[in-house]
Parts: sequence; C-alpha cells; structure tokens
Amino acid sequence: MSPKHVIYKKLSRDKSVGVYMGKRDFVDHCDFVDPVDGVVLIDPELVKGKKVYVMLSCTFRYGKDDMDVLGIAFRRDIFLCTRQVYPPLQDKERSIHTKVQEKILRKLGDNAYPFFFEFPDNLPCSVALQPAPTDPGKRCAVEFEVKAFCAENQDEKAQKRSTVRLAIRKIQYAPDKGSAAPMGETTCEFVMSDKPLHMRVTLEKETYYHGEEINVSVEIDNSSNRNVKDVSVSVEQITNVVLYSNDKYISPVAYEDTMDTVPAGTSLKKVYSLCPLLSSNRERHGIAVDGKLKHEDTNLASSSIVKDEVLKEILGMLVAYRVVLKCNAAGVVGSSEVAVEVPFKLMHPKPDPGDDDTTDLVFEEFKRSYLKGIIGDDDESPAEP
Repeated sequence: MSPKHVIYKKLSRDKSVGVYMGKRDFVDHCDFVDPVDGVVLIDPELVKGKKVYVMLSCTFRYGKDDMDVLGIAFRRDIFLCTRQVYPPLQDKERSIHTKVQEKILRKLGDNAYPFFFEFPDNLPCSVALQPAPTDPGKRCAVEFEVKAFCAENQDEKAQKRSTVRLAIRKIQYAPDKGSAAPMGETTCEFVMSDKPLHMRVTLEKETYYHGEEINVSVEIDNSSNRNVKDVSVSVEQITNVVLYSNDKYISPVAYEDTMDTVPAGTSLKKVYSLCPLLSSNRERHGIAVDGKLKHEDTNLASSSIVKDEVLKEILGMLVAYRVVLKCNAAGVVGSSEVAVEVPFKLMHPKPDPGDDDTTDLVFEEFKRSYLKGIIGDDDESPAEP
C-alpha cells in the first residue's frame, strides 16, 4: 500500500479562497525553523478581479480581542508578513519549495498557487496560560495563524466571507544531546550548633519527556543539633511573561509531602518519584500549556530554549522547570526553612523523520467544531461539503 500524507484544507464561506497545508506544526531547531508552505486555491469567478494575499502572523494576546483599557489593547502583533499569491508575481514553478506542494498543485489544477514563508529566529513558540474554569474569553497566549483573503490591496480590510484563517503552531523538541545530569546542594550552619546540615539533590539527566517519571535522589546529612522534618519534594513551573512586563508565575505541578524526618546526628538517602502532568493541574489558573488546536489535547508547556543572541523581551512567554527540596530544621530557638533547587528541561522527544516523497494525498476538512475557540466564531469557514 502506498504511503499517505494528510493534507489540511479550509475554504472561505463564499468558497472564493481555500488553504491547503501539509502540516500545522513547525519545528524550531534553534539554528533554523521549519518554513511555512502551502497552496491557495481560488475561484476566479468569485474573486472578481481582486487580488489574493496570504499572511503569516504571530500574536501575543491577553484577554478578549475587543478588550481595551485606557486606549491600550491587550493584543500585540509580534510578527506579520503578507505575500500576494494571485495574480502571481513570479512564475509558479519558481514558487514551489516542497514535494508536497508540488503534489497538491498537480491535484488541484491551474487555479492553485503556492505560498512560502520563513520564520525569523527570534519568535516565541506556541504557549498559553491556562485560564480559570470560570474565566470567560480569550486566554493569555502566543498564537500563530495563516490567513488568506481577497482584497483590492493588502491594507484593505478583508471581508470575513472571503477570508480563511488557519491556526498553526511553532514548537520545539528536546535537543539530541543533553548536558551532564544536574545536581544541587547546600550547607547550612546554625547558631549553637558545631556542625552543619548538608543537603544534596541529584537528577538522572537534564531533559525529561512529557509523561516521564522523574527520579529525584535526595541525600541529607544532618550533623547539626537540629531535627529536620517536613521534608517535601516538588516540581515547579516558572513562567515569565516578558512582553509587557516581567510578570512571573511559579506553580508546583507535581508535589510529594513526605513524613520523613532526619533527627540530629543522622542522615537520609532516598529516591522520590514525581511525574508532572497537565491532567493533575487542569483546574488551576496560570499554568502554562503548549499551544493547541481545538480538536487536540495538550500538555504542560515545554521548556523554552532561547538562542544567546535573541532578546528575551520579545519572546512573549518563557517557561522553565526545577525540582525543589524543602525541609524545616527545628531547634530550641525556632525553625529555619532550607531549600535546594535543581533546574531541568521538560520537552517532547524528536519524532522519527517522515518521508516527504508521498504518493497519495488525503485531504482532511476542517469543520466548525474543530476550530471553535481557536479563532472567533465569526471568522470560521465551513468545510467543503
């Protein structure tokens, strides 16, 4: 049986314009980003002499689209790029960049035109803050979109019935090579104690995959005269919203509150297992999640990998993780909290490379139920019957 390649398609309400794409996830490899390519199908009779444009956009949203406070809209376009596809500005053959594009064009005929965009290397990945269950409206998110529309010129406001909007995602996968296994330790000296308290936390590796259990090796050498109690181990997600202001959200996404104690003059060596999952945090406001398409589930946001020369202020939201060991050292004159933090990465593994030389194309139509909530209801286009 010949291999299949699913092609995503969506038509405008008046069916004057349709967008066909071979994928909706585009990978940031740090040194380059997968280009965005596809095909626009037009109906010359319905276009009525207008031009057809395709726009790639990256938008940071905070609240509803129509929210405006003191003249400040809670929406910022981080990146916009518009290309005219009809009438074509260059020979169609020179505009074809992939084999999938070539096959779609061959299947759709003479009224299909290719488009191609390259991401700049300083754009954030698709990520969102999870709203509260009772919080209406649009959530805080970095979103990407491909939009095709008919207009006299690219600055003219396009009519919604002649517009197609298709949500896409920019994602990152775990690097091929990780650094050494991370470790953190601290030594605390107390008043009226000749010897210190020493704590060490070690992880097995730097990068973990979503859904993978994290084994945390804990060593507590309590040579002090204080009793250590209330030992807890957690995984914290740190989200920095850096576009408007340096808001920081620190949320435990996995937690174990143990009954372990380390009396004065004793030690403890133990391995704790934690598994940070979105399923355990769905009702919590402010948890960062990977951007999603409406008909798919998502997961906790992946760790952000940023190139050294890129300004973090334009990246929207940055996500990091750390393991935290906490305990209380109780003495005669009170107690002191002691903590050790160890950063790590939480990401998806790289999938096996696919075969671009497919022979059969399978077209998947987008219906209202698929995209409801990702783009506004007024802008949704019904799929071709």
